[in-house]
Amino acid sequence: MTVAENFSDVPERYCGVWRRTLLETPDQRDTTTWVHWLQTARWHADLRVPAAAEVGRSAIALDAMSPAQHLALAQQQGFFGRTEVQPQGPREVCTWHRRLDLQPPGLSPDAGWMAFEGEGRVIETGVHGVYREVWERVPGSTGRTRVLADTAAPPGDDAEALATARAFLLLAGDWLMRVRPRRVGWPDGTVPGDTLSLLIARHPASATALLDFEISYGRLRDGAWRIERSSLPEFEGRTEAMHWQPLDDTHTEVRSDSGTSVWCVLA
Repeated sequence: MTVAENFSDVPERYCGVWRRTLLETPDQRDTTTWVHWLQTARWHADLRVPAAAEVGRSAIALDAMSPAQHLALAQQQGFFGRTEVQPQGPREVCTWHRRLDLQPPGLSPDAGWMAFEGEGRVIETGVHGVYREVWERVPGSTGRTRVLADTAAPPGDDAEALATARAFLLLAGDWLMRVRPRRVGWPDGTVPGDTLSLLIARHPASATALLDFEISYGRLRDGAWRIERSSLPEFEGRTEAMHWQPLDDTHTEVRSDSGTSVWCVLA
């Protein structure tokens, strides 16, 4: 575990699912991109589907898509990792330490000045860039939280879990996100600031492997998980069985459509 991962849990007011309703930059005003950020005391998952990613969107597998559909999907963003909140005078900075990312590494950290307006609204302004984002809490996303890793890593070894996990599950209230990293690394020559679209243009034969990174979001009720949005459109609209049975403080049995297995509790 790195030093950056030894920070404290975030304040409780951050926990839940947040929907972005507005992005303003010097060059644009965006109210159409679908953006949801799920936050627990330590971990986050975030999925962003812009209008450009809707072009030719259909519930088919990646290997059946056209090059144009691949490029459209490459406009999506999504990431998973640890969250750090630090007071800075009368304000506070939230930093999202991305441990898994749909896009290649960026040029600067993902950090914002956070100003809460009541319990259900927060305004984020850029630390390393000029932007303003408005976030509103999704109803039914507070209360219970859970973060599980499909890994054989020893309990408490978050670094090993990140390195070996086949997937992660994050729950906030009634809302669940599943994160499954791609199985390949970035192509040689990838540098910070590259985009997934650029890498696919450079390496078209690797498009399917590079896009094969799942972040799925939906409501979990009575053991049924209805997937509303996914970085992989073939999952959208599905309802999957999802039952959890805690075995002890560090392990949970997960029964789903793919079978029954024991997952490690991260939080």
